Amino acid sequence: MDYKLGAAEDSKQISQSITSNIQKITKNSSEIQRIVNQLGTSLDTPELRHQLQQKIQSTNQLAKETERYLKEFASLPSTSEQRQRKLLKDRLLNELTTALTNFQKIQRQAADKEKDLVARARASSRVSTGVPDDNSTEAALVSWASESQPQAQSQYEDITEDDLRLIEERETSIRQLEADILNINEIFKDLGAMIHEQGDMIDSIEANVESSEVHVQQANQQLARASEYQSKSRKKICILIVVLVVVAVVVGIIIWQATK
Repeated sequence: MDYKLGAAEDSKQISQSITSNIQKITKNSSEIQRIVNQLGTSLDTPELRHQLQQKIQSTNQLAKETERYLKEFASLPSTSEQRQRKLLKDRLLNELTTALTNFQKIQRQAADKEKDLVARARASSRVSTGVPDDNSTEAALVSWASESQPQAQSQYEDITEDDLRLIEERETSIRQLEADILNINEIFKDLGAMIHEQGDMIDSIEANVESSEVHVQQANQQLARASEYQSKSRKKICILIVVLVVVAVVVGIIIWQATK
């Protein structure tokens, strides 16, 4: 984004972008929650899981972009409205933190649900690492020897390629979800660092402004005293001139009378 206007206009444009992104993150989170609620139901399809991944990825990009906007906002040149801008930044930061906290909570729900579905898929096919080994097969045959044949056949169905593919797909999704959750954690860390740094910088700026105001007030007082001194000096000079003129006139009259 290219901001070529004044600092005030920059502040307005960036804050609007941040607000817009926060609204998008909130909306995406609601849509992701709806998809997560459908996982493991009859509506759970490869298309649905692909949609879930796309929504999460786009929301992660929005989070990173919004973080960058906030950093730009915080680094704008100082103006007379620095305190108001800090209040706006704090409000936007709180709103973003709230939106990302909710988003991350839904990500965790999605990851937990996927893990549960993988565990159930493995349990139903009696696999823990892909396919059963010979020892587990023999043990299963011994333990089921007393059960009815139809039930034994049903419980000992081999895992299918579709089952393996679904498990692998869900495990890939879990790894991606966990990576996305870590990315949001990094954003939280960056935002926390930015709060600390900007807080120190704002305090320093405000201290410098207050110091400058004190110096200006002192200078104004000195100028006022100097002006008052000059005014008094002019009055004294004028009085002295008048006295000298009067003295000169009197002396002149005396001399004139003496010469008659």
